[in-house]
Parts: sequence; structure tokens; C-alpha cells
Amino acid sequence: MAKIAYILLTHKDPEGVIAQSERLTAAGDYVAIHYDARSAQKDYDQIKAALADNPGVVFTKTRVKCGWGEWSLVGASLMAVEAAVEAFPRATHFYMLSGDCMPIKSAEYAHSFLDRDDVDYIESVDFFNSDWIKTGIKEERLVYRHLFNERTQKEWFYRSMRLQEKLGLRRKVPADLQMQIGSQWWCLRRRTIEFILEFLARRKDVLRFFRTTWIPDETFFQTLVRHLVPEHEIRSRTLTFLMFTDYGMPVTFYNDHYDLLVSQDYLFARKISQDAKALKDRLGKLYTSQNVRFQISNEGRSLFQFLTGRGRIGRRFAPRFWERESSIGRERQLMMVTCKKWHVAKRLVDRVRQVTNMPAIDYLFNEEATHLPDLGGIQSTLEKRTRHRRALVRMLFDYWETDKLILCIDPANVDLMQDFYNDKAAVRLLEVECDFTDDYLIGHARRVGLAGDRTPQETIDRLLPTIRYDVRFESDRIRDAGFSGFHRIRQSASVDENTVPLAEFLDIPVDKAREIAATEYLFVD
Repeated sequence: MAKIAYILLTHKDPEGVIAQSERLTAAGDYVAIHYDARSAQKDYDQIKAALADNPGVVFTKTRVKCGWGEWSLVGASLMAVEAAVEAFPRATHFYMLSGDCMPIKSAEYAHSFLDRDDVDYIESVDFFNSDWIKTGIKEERLVYRHLFNERTQKEWFYRSMRLQEKLGLRRKVPADLQMQIGSQWWCLRRRTIEFILEFLARRKDVLRFFRTTWIPDETFFQTLVRHLVPEHEIRSRTLTFLMFTDYGMPVTFYNDHYDLLVSQDYLFARKISQDAKALKDRLGKLYTSQNVRFQISNEGRSLFQFLTGRGRIGRRFAPRFWERESSIGRERQLMMVTCKKWHVAKRLVDRVRQVTNMPAIDYLFNEEATHLPDLGGIQSTLEKRTRHRRALVRMLFDYWETDKLILCIDPANVDLMQDFYNDKAAVRLLEVECDFTDDYLIGHARRVGLAGDRTPQETIDRLLPTIRYDVRFESDRIRDAGFSGFHRIRQSASVDENTVPLAEFLDIPVDKAREIAATEYLFVD
């Protein structure tokens, strides 16, 4: 059975470090601790004294001052790994943790999970050919020597890099290494760790290279594991659940996140708030529990994106700025149909095509698969369509040689609607108001990834009011925007009641509008 040696890098919260170590070793696993030399000596002494009699805990022989992005983090990790290898000969796996991590499964589950496949778990993708690095320098991390910290010595960091560039001091990656990059939170088998230590004893050139790279904790182990271990024995993923906001900051979990965390397909989670005492207590007890069954739904990231995304439409943060394109055309009429039930809007515009022969497009700004003519590549991705929305719509008018065009748009895209209303074209908007049952909203949550087939019912029960409110909120925002030429048809209304707004919106005779409004299958789920 798997026995895990946890490599614990930490710099604060001595009580939390003690509690973490005691709970992990209570389940029969081990802990190797490196406590940052920048932290108070009294805190370190407190930890050592509390754990002195615990045979499952070992400390690094020395402590180093760690700095984000520096080699010191990798150096501290290697020191803890070496201490664990020597102290715990029965350890089968070595798992990198920080002081902010907590288990979200039982030890019994974790051991069984690791026994299932004889593989290493480490996120590692090609450094140069992937888009893992979203912002900042990329190849400069490697080809220049970094002796200063970009966070604390920004001026010297960039001055040194510019000087090396000016003097032509670019260096090469060791010829036999294919550089990889990924999360620093890995879980490696014992033989892989031993391969790495043996390799480093022979290859001092590799150590010298990584010592002066920038953010080596994202490249060092990731590259060496790929170099030393067959690909079929590597799972390019982390077993630690973590999320980042779109500002690049790690998401912090609090007391009310317990159910979300334990349903994710991971063994640990970071970053747990130091103040989340109740959450830590529950997760700590969970780790030593027996015969616990876990329902893995894995909707955490989608749910987080959904909930925090509400701020992007003005409820918590300022709305996004839309780029301004050239005008669609003063003589043209753009008619937007908005409906949360996409299939209803699609049926409506399809019926409009049949009855009026007007060109109409489905959700071109929401669905990649929306059928569009070849417009030279501008239509190829949702990102391009949104960035060049006015140019795209103008080209569609030109393609069909028409002055009238209908398109579907999701109710959440009020900023997009507003941008079209700011154009010189004549713009009208039709809201299709539908009834929403709980079953439909649950299905919607599953379709968009907010819930899975195995999401616990209590999670769905908490999610439903949020989704229902969100739908209502989007409709209220549209009404509050005060759009001119705004019309509404309703699922609960009669054919006669829906005929008039349809005729006005489409600018067609009443008899044709009635033919569209009378479509029997229009609102069928």
C-alpha cells in the first residue's frame, strides 16, 4: 500500500504546521518540513518542540531564505526531499505541499488512488510550444541569468536582462533537455525521486543552469521527470486543486467551501484561508476517516467562473470595455433576438427565415459551431468574432446583400447589445421571455458545466436559486438599459398577444407575424 512522504514548504502559522503534520502522520504517512529562514526563529522552535517526539516528521538540516521566483524554493524542496528519502525508507510517494494546503479526501482514498496506477503526477507541457505562460517574459526566463528578484528588485532585474541582451550573453538550454513547464504541486514515486537525485549528482551543469533561471519551481522537476521517466508513466496533472482569478491571484477557500472541495477529483486543495478554522477541522477529521465514499462531480472551476463572472457585468467590478469598430451602416437594420433558452430563439429565427426570407443567424457570439460563411478568417473563433463584432456584422450584411439582418444574442451580453445600439445603424431588440422549471435549470447547469451527473443534490439545491436569480437579473438589466426599439414576447402570452410585438420588431404585416407566433413547437423544451 502507498505510504506518502509529504514535502511541506511553509513560512507562517506554526500552529497550523503542527496540526497539519500531526494529522498527516496520524494516518501512517510522513512529513519533511522546510520552514523559511526568513520567518521568526521562535516560530520554528515552537514547531520543532511540538513535533520532536513524532517519528513521522523530519526537518531539513538547514533552512534557507526563500523568495518567490527564485532558485531558493527549489533548493528548499530538494533539501526536504533528501531528508525524507533518508528518514523514511518505506515511503513510496513524495507529495509537494505548502502550508496553505489541506487534504480533501481521506488517507484511505489517497492511498488507494496512488496504488491504482504506477505513475508520476506532475503537470508538464512543452515550455516553448505551449501557452502555459499567459503574461510576462517567457524564453527570457531561461536564456538569461537572473541574479535579482523581479518582485523586490524590479529595476535591477530588468537592467541586468537588458545588459545581457546588449552584450549578447544569451545562453543555451542543456542540449539533452527538452524544457517543460507546469504547476509546482507534484506527486512523484520513490524511484523517480531517486532517479532525480542520482542525475543531479552527475550533472552539475544542470544544477548551475537552473540556479539562475527565473521561476525554476515551474520548470525544474517538470523537465527532469520528462527527461528521466517514460511518457506512459507520467500523468500531466496535479493532484492538488487550485484555481486562479482572471487577475492571476490564487483563489482562497473558506468555511463554506467544504462540499465543493471534497467533490473535486483531487487529493488536496490550496489555498485554504488561515482563518477557516471550521473548514480545516472538518478536512483534518476527514483525512483520518475510514470507509468514506466520495461523489466526484468536479464542477468547481466552472462554478467558480459562473459565480465570479457576475461581477464582470457590473455587479462587483466595472464592466469590460468593448473595442469600437467602424459602423455597420446608417441605412441598415440590425434586429437582435435575446433568449436564455437558446433552442427557443433558434426555432423562432428559423421560422422567421421561412416566413419572411430574411437572413438570420443563431448565437454567433456564444457558440463556436454557429454556421457562418467564410469571411476570410474573422469568423473562425468566438474571440475574433467578439473583438471585431461590428466588422463581422457589416460583412454579413454585405455577404447576403441585405439591409436587414437578425441575430441571436445571450441575455448576459448586455454590453454587446449596447455596443450595437451605439452604432449608426437602426437597431431593435426582441426579448423572448420563457418559463423555467427546476428541471430545466438543473439541465442547464449540467449543459454548461456548473454541475455534473454526480453532483450532490444538496449542491444543486444551493445552486438553483443563484441560477434562477441570475436569469431574472439579466432580464432586469436589459429592461433597465432603456434600449429604444425594445419588444418582448412571452411563453405565457397568447398568440394574439405575441403577434403585435413580433410585427413591430420585424416590421412585417400582422398576418405574417401571426403565422410565426402560432408556431406550435416554439416553446417546447
